[in-house]
Amino acid sequence: MTEINKVIFSNHDDSESASIESYINIGGYSAWKKIIESSDQNTTREKIINEVKASGLRGKGGAGFPTGKKWSFMPNTGKQQYIVCNSDESEPGTCHDREILQRNPHALIEGMAIAGFAINATVGYNYVRGEFMGDCYLQIKKSLEEAYEYGFLGKNILNSNINFDLYNFLGAGAYICGEETGLLESLEGKQGKPRFKPPFPANFGLYGAPTTVNNTQTLATIPKIIEKGSEWYSSMGTEKSKGTIIFSVSGHINNPGNYELPLGISFNELMDISGGIIDGKKLKAVIPGGSSTKVLPGHIISKCTMDYESLEEAGSSLGTGAVVVMAEGTCMVEMLKRISRFYYAESCGQCTPCREGTGWLYRILDRITKGQGQETDINLLIDVANRIEGNTICAFGDASAWPVQSFLHHYFEEFEFMIRNKGKSRAA
Repeated sequence: MTEINKVIFSNHDDSESASIESYINIGGYSAWKKIIESSDQNTTREKIINEVKASGLRGKGGAGFPTGKKWSFMPNTGKQQYIVCNSDESEPGTCHDREILQRNPHALIEGMAIAGFAINATVGYNYVRGEFMGDCYLQIKKSLEEAYEYGFLGKNILNSNINFDLYNFLGAGAYICGEETGLLESLEGKQGKPRFKPPFPANFGLYGAPTTVNNTQTLATIPKIIEKGSEWYSSMGTEKSKGTIIFSVSGHINNPGNYELPLGISFNELMDISGGIIDGKKLKAVIPGGSSTKVLPGHIISKCTMDYESLEEAGSSLGTGAVVVMAEGTCMVEMLKRISRFYYAESCGQCTPCREGTGWLYRILDRITKGQGQETDINLLIDVANRIEGNTICAFGDASAWPVQSFLHHYFEEFEFMIRNKGKSRAA
């Protein structure tokens, strides 16, 4: 890793790196204590939101919406309001939030406390993916206890008249709960099915109260922005995509892993940092932001920089920063079948186009790979995907349609070849 990897999330390399003592030793909770000691809390709230706006921080859970702007939507009702962290990391190819929970949990806790203060929320919930029970959930649970023991959370924090209580909530492992309103439904003890919007969570969120939902990485970035200032954060990245992001690089790569790097780094440099393609093979394709983003052929993404604008212009998106690398020889039909199987299994079933359409997509691809495909199947795949896109309550439907649309757009001949050759892959 390069030195830039250490700007926000890196802690010490020893086994005690997640402890509160280790976090305090590198300046942890200093931003929170400075806020607590402020004499004018209303002015401080406004300054925090303005600082986050000026930093250019965008949500790192996939949508990329400006964080400070999202916070500014919250009213001050004088009643109970909530801050909720989406730690239900489940986008295929994405594994950076898990590392934050495991290795730097106090950055998230401090970030949630600061965010809660800024938006007049005295209670926060950290919604953790159910599969994390065996490792990082135990760590964030322990870290939360430490924060209470040190007096950084609770009632009348450090004699400041500021109250903030934080709770961990373990989900049951449903991908759909990564959608913010589906997550809120689950928090309330209901099935994790997304809500119609509007009303948006800022007006009608958890238990009907104003609520802001942010991603783990987004909230864990807040303490450093408050500590070092918006100019420090915005000095990294590009003019429109400021700061850093953790790229989860996986697939046919020599050194898969999480790399915190400035937005706007070139794709080729990211590949160099990740050790290059395995066995010296040529690059065939890349999914740049998790399985729900559109695939890009190697010759296209090789000209891109890794930021919101460049990838959007290329026909895809940055998403969660999960970079799935595919080398020459990869069968794109089998790859798409695997992706479609995931969306078929994870659909909550609330919307008919998604509930029925994802099953159609998977079954068509399954019969193509088994040598039972028909010439008409390609047009049928496109037709079904187009009927799903834009016709569901949440973006899950779009997420299931985009891979199909993009794989067929760029690799049509592979699907055609497999159908005509009764299941034989052109990539073999």
